[in-house]
Amino acid sequence: MKSLVTAMVFCFCSMAVYSQNASWLFNGKNLSGWTVHGTEKWYVKKGELICESGPDKQYGYLSTDKKYKNFELTLKFRQEANGNSGVFFRSSIEGVKISGWQVEVAPPDNHTGGIYESYGRGWLIKPKPEDEKWLKFDKWNTMKIRVVNDQVTTWLNGHEMVNLADSKIGAADGFIALQIHDGGGIKVRWKDIIITEL
Repeated sequence: MKSLVTAMVFCFCSMAVYSQNASWLFNGKNLSGWTVHGTEKWYVKKGELICESGPDKQYGYLSTDKKYKNFELTLKFRQEANGNSGVFFRSSIEGVKISGWQVEVAPPDNHTGGIYESYGRGWLIKPKPEDEKWLKFDKWNTMKIRVVNDQVTTWLNGHEMVNLADSKIGAADGFIALQIHDGGGIKVRWKDIIITEL
């Protein structure tokens, strides 16, 4: 009985530490802590962060003001219309030319959860074809991204999508950013964006 109580106390303390390390990247009110790149639309409505194509129909990004090296990021997204977007990590930008790695957020069967290197090697890893079904288009999805040194793992709605070890990623540092793809007609809603630095 004593060992059980000890284990429960340890578990509770571990959860408390996790909770203390976690922080909200999006405050549900405004874009404080973020920077807009490009002319596409980024705005807050009813506690949701929304990205939407503007009249220029170009790439757009919303980056964190802070850099993050090792972390676990969880967020929820809901795609409307085209829904082609993504989550960049350890990235940098000049104008709207972004360098770094993107965890894909895309329409069905377009590799949501895979990892793409922008202005570099292109696709590094895609989900298996049978894993594409985990995306719920036009519904809320939960994504988790864990980046530790050279290891990146992604989950979609609780299912592991990809796991990648890459030395180039391991050597990099930079911000986290949300993307809106070019082409127009895109709208994606985001909420509950929480990061735990590791």
